[in-house]
Amino acid sequence: MSDARSIEALCRRFPPGFVWGVASSSYQIEGAAAEDGKGPSIWDDFCKRPGVIADGSSGAVACDHYHRLDTDLDLLTELAVDAYRFSISWPRIQPTGAGAPNESGLAFYERLIDGLLRRNIKPYVTLYHWDLPAALQHAQGGWAARDTAHRFRDYAAIVAQRLGDRVASFATHNEPWVTATLGHELGLFAPGVRNRAIAAQVSHHCLLSHGLAAQAIRAVRPETPVGIVLNLSPITHATQSGADVAQAALEDGLLVRWYMDALLKGAYPADVLGHLAADAPRIESGDMQLIAQPLDFLGVNYYYPTIAYAGKPASPATPGAPITDMGWEVAPASLTGLLARLARDYVLPPLMITENGAAYRDRVENGRVEDKARREYLESHVRAAADAIERGVDLRGYFVWSLLDNFEWASGYDKRFGLYYVDYATQARIAKSSATWYARLMRACRLRRS
Repeated sequence: MSDARSIEALCRRFPPGFVWGVASSSYQIEGAAAEDGKGPSIWDDFCKRPGVIADGSSGAVACDHYHRLDTDLDLLTELAVDAYRFSISWPRIQPTGAGAPNESGLAFYERLIDGLLRRNIKPYVTLYHWDLPAALQHAQGGWAARDTAHRFRDYAAIVAQRLGDRVASFATHNEPWVTATLGHELGLFAPGVRNRAIAAQVSHHCLLSHGLAAQAIRAVRPETPVGIVLNLSPITHATQSGADVAQAALEDGLLVRWYMDALLKGAYPADVLGHLAADAPRIESGDMQLIAQPLDFLGVNYYYPTIAYAGKPASPATPGAPITDMGWEVAPASLTGLLARLARDYVLPPLMITENGAAYRDRVENGRVEDKARREYLESHVRAAADAIERGVDLRGYFVWSLLDNFEWASGYDKRFGLYYVDYATQARIAKSSATWYARLMRACRLRRS
């Protein structure tokens, strides 16, 4: 079958209203870290610590997206996508995390959203992608303080009032597991805390803030869909030993069921609460009902399966399996299995794959970036998404991570996920061959709908 016919056949496996897009986040691409009234975030602070970022870099400039907005939005037109998922920088809206909004910050996101709409691209907004205003961390411990959930509600109300009439949806949080576990238990991400009890409390406060924000958004924009984005992975046990099987169940509880059960069942899983014991979070009366607000959609970020071993950390790859530059296993069938499992175990809202992508060691040769491995990765995962739909999963969209190479958190600029290569010295953007393939898929699917 020719490549064109293969793409057309793939499009036919998706319903006509399926949403195709790409994604990015504020701290990873915007730069302009201290311009136009923006306050510092916990990532601005964290990157100043020696040794925490692999290449010693920061997001201070990143892709300079703040100053290159229109030309970057033109890349979305080149890709022919339906939608763009991006996050708003809380300290750009409220420099200290409280009080009156910064008009310059709101104006930037108005330009972004209006620029998307002029290009017939739907804006999918994430309110929090890890860049907490540093003032909240300094004053009260950030997400460890219950009051931060209330400050987040106020921020959500400001954004919804100003921008909510023009967006396709609001996601409250991106990957609260990362905020809690990587940021407050393992200390690998900002703010760099290492305390299991604090991490558990942070996870609860993030979920509480989701419920409060959902209420605030619906109070001013009842017509705008509201959801949340979780990083989820199927957990398998390394062997059939009882210890490995038990460890896999616990890992699944910590990563998947802790968040899914709270959001969709209104309770944390009993086995995880028992495991946490004295480190379990303080839960006030009414919290769980507030967390379990009805969801208009659930975003799923999927990258790799997780292998559980008793007595040592879980692994993102089966020994000998193909891996990406992050060391993550390439396992598209695990995406299908994950989505089917969620549909089996929960009464779900519509699902969106809000992130899926791969880092590889891209190189520019003769002005081109041939990233065959990424193209194959994306095609195999798009097929896996189609398989899930054919198994009865109510999947409504797919977003590639990411539009641009960018600041990849603790990995700095060494790991490249973008459909567009960024030369950080010149800020030039170069379409990779994966971008060309994705644009062909987008145009074929759009023609099928017309």
